[in-house]
Parts: sequence; structure tokens; C-alpha cells
Amino acid sequence: MLVVPDACVDLIWGDDGPFVAGPDTGPIPATIGTGEILIGVRFRPGAVGAFFGVPLADLLDSRVPLADLPGGHAFIRELTDGPIDTAQARLHALRAAVQRRLLDPDCGHAGQDLDPAAPAIAEGLRQGKAVSEVAWSLGFSERQLRRRSVAAFGYSPKTLQRIVRFQHALRLARAGLPLAQVAATAGYTDQAHMANDVRRLSGGPMRGLL
Repeated sequence: MLVVPDACVDLIWGDDGPFVAGPDTGPIPATIGTGEILIGVRFRPGAVGAFFGVPLADLLDSRVPLADLPGGHAFIRELTDGPIDTAQARLHALRAAVQRRLLDPDCGHAGQDLDPAAPAIAEGLRQGKAVSEVAWSLGFSERQLRRRSVAAFGYSPKTLQRIVRFQHALRLARAGLPLAQVAATAGYTDQAHMANDVRRLSGGPMRGLL
């Protein structure tokens, strides 16, 4: 199957151990073995900060074992310091470990490093505003906006705009709107523009996703 871009970052625990699924710019093939159970925590767009100890741009289009990231071995020891013999136990261990690290300022991953402008950046771009317009509305230069966007999302503003617009269109289409109306509402120039963008981001047509 293909995983399509959504500007999120996932911490996933599978049969081969925990790994990080970084922000994607296109469709990424994913294989799940028969009977395999994946447990995960999803970080919403702009909500990762320095949690994994590396710039988000370094995780772009990547699936990286947690052990390969700064502090990853200590994180794994924390995850496995208790019963993990069931999927529910693994989920509980993963959620508890993530929460502790988010709330503990001494671990260096606390939430104060998150960019408070990140939600407004994503929302402005989702609404179809030009990059220059979003920058002006937030009091940034376009260069500042780009730097903050790459730090918060792993993407340039233009790439982030394409991804959040695509996800908006997908939600509208799944709600049953005709595709021509979806294109207009989501901010595409026309239905052909949407079709081309959807194919580049997902590897197929909108009807195939639906």
C-alpha cells in the first residue's frame, strides 16, 4: 500500500522495533506482514519540535529506526522497562514514554521549543493564501516564513501548502462533494490542477484514493 503525505510525523512500534516515519513529500510504499500489529503515536503538523533530536528536514521521506536517533537507545530502554507482551501494553508504554518526555524539561524535548506560529502558518496556507500573504499576515518576511516552516514541518511553505490543500481536498471528497466543487473549495485553479497535484502527491487519482 501507499502512505500519502499529511504533514504529520509518526512514532511507530512494529515487529522490528520502534521507528520514526518522517514528513513525506510523496507516496511512500508500506508493507505490513500477515498478523503484524503496529502501535503508533502521531504528532500533528508543527507539533514535533526537537522531540527526536534532529531537524525535521533530516527525516524527510524517511523511516528511521529510533535507535539511530539521538537518545534513541535510552528511549527504547524506557519503552521496554515493563510488560510489553500485548499490543495494549505496548501502546500504554509508548504513550507514557512520549508524555514523560514532552513534560520533562530536563530531557531536552519539552514543548517550549514548538513554534507558536506553526498552526497559523498551516491554516493560512490551507486556506489558499499566497506564501507572501501568509508571511505578511504574521509579520514575517518570506525568508523568515520559509525558515520557520522548514523547522516546524520539515517542508518549505510551498510544499506545505500543496500537502495541506491536498488533505483538505481529500476530506471534502470523502464527505461526498463532487470533485469539481472539491477543487474550487480547496483552492485549486480548476479540477485539472487538483487532479495533477493529487497524482503527484498520492501516486494515483482522487477516485482511486476514495
